[in-house]
Amino acid sequence: MTCEPANYRKIIHVDMDAFYASVEQLDNSEFRGKPLVVGSSEERGVIAAASYEARKFGVRSAMSGMMAKKKCPHLIFVPPRFQRYKEISKQIRAVFHEYTDLVEPLSLDEAYLDVTINKKGNPSASLIAEEIREKIHQKTGLRASAGISYNKFIAKIASDINKPNGQKTIPPEEAIAFLENLDIKKFYGVGKVTATKMYNLGIFSGKDLKEKSVDFLIKNFGKSGAQYFNIVRGIHNAKVNPNHVVKSVAAEHTFRKNLTSEIFMIEQLEKIADELERRLKKSKLAGKTITLKIKYSDFTQQTRSKTVPFFVKDKSILLETVEELLYQERMKNSVRLLGISVTNLNVNTKKKEKIIDVQFKLEF
Repeated sequence: MTCEPANYRKIIHVDMDAFYASVEQLDNSEFRGKPLVVGSSEERGVIAAASYEARKFGVRSAMSGMMAKKKCPHLIFVPPRFQRYKEISKQIRAVFHEYTDLVEPLSLDEAYLDVTINKKGNPSASLIAEEIREKIHQKTGLRASAGISYNKFIAKIASDINKPNGQKTIPPEEAIAFLENLDIKKFYGVGKVTATKMYNLGIFSGKDLKEKSVDFLIKNFGKSGAQYFNIVRGIHNAKVNPNHVVKSVAAEHTFRKNLTSEIFMIEQLEKIADELERRLKKSKLAGKTITLKIKYSDFTQQTRSKTVPFFVKDKSILLETVEELLYQERMKNSVRLLGISVTNLNVNTKKKEKIIDVQFKLEF
């Protein structure tokens, strides 16, 4: 049974709460209710996920393990178990597909769902989100949050508002006011660097952003400027794409001690190229553009790229190319991270479908 077709979209963004950390607490009762992170406390360790108990101490994902330990001396560190996370992620996605086949995973712990036409015949996206969250809890023991709206961008922002274990619906008639009152750093896709730049330009909220012309935004933010101009007006017509095209394959490594010699860097790049070759072959992919990523000891980052006239997946060619890129110019500092990525992949890209205008008449 399906609900009647409509000329608007009902989008749900489901985001698991502290997924990796919650899985560890689920599987080990001793960890429950305690500050826990998935990651390493070693000098170069990085936090992959933090429980809500750990977040109370200011511990966050992407933080160094050393810093996390300083903030919370009794913090529990556990190594990641990606096979286990993938196992539970499959169970969660199975729940999604009980309601719709228009599911676009963003990672193991979050996805967009288009429930405009759904398998349950339920016209309320908000009620569907509640059902999905409850069913996930029943099947996995884990909690999820959700955002519901008429486009992906707003749904993504909404899912973070009532975390953990909550949901937020932004119907069309409330969308503009919601976006105008939103701090610019809360806009999905606006990182710290962009937010700081916006602050310097007098843009602190969605309302401030909306007052800027498209020419001003393009001048200061390039092609992203046009996107900012649209999204603050509630315009974001990207569809939920269940056949998401992989745009890049990458591998990188953060070193315990900074590297100062190109010779040592080549040794590490060989290992990274070996891992990247494995990932490419497993995915049955190859690419024409090879990029070397360098992060220095002062945390500044640099990328160097080269595009070749043929598709590459073999370690020998990857390594030969990144060696050339490495010696392209002298290192400006010691290096703490190296990475290699391959883009311009040999994937089949479909023609973009015609975008249907969204009518602001949703039933939530």
